[in-house]
Amino acid sequence: MTMLQVPVHPGEILKHDYLEELGISAGALAKRIGVPRTRIERLCKEEVSLTVDTALRLSRAFGTTVEFWMNLQLHYDVLTETAKVDLSDIEPLIAA
Repeated sequence: MTMLQVPVHPGEILKHDYLEELGISAGALAKRIGVPRTRIERLCKEEVSLTVDTALRLSRAFGTTVEFWMNLQLHYDVLTETAKVDLSDIEPLIAA
């Protein structure tokens, strides 16, 4: 039995596990890490993908790693794209 994985956007993690837990607004975080307020707001609304620049800044602010944030984005992208792409007509290449 295969369990269906639900993609979780890194903005959801940021919003619920960090901003809400710390009682800080998107605007306050943006100011603290030196990015436009709209970047954090749009990320929390899941309107944009997480960039490496933002991941670096979040990792510094929250004492995490950049890989933590980028892996969240990668996992989200893989799950959402896998659901959209039909690969059934691609024959695997096998070395002779």
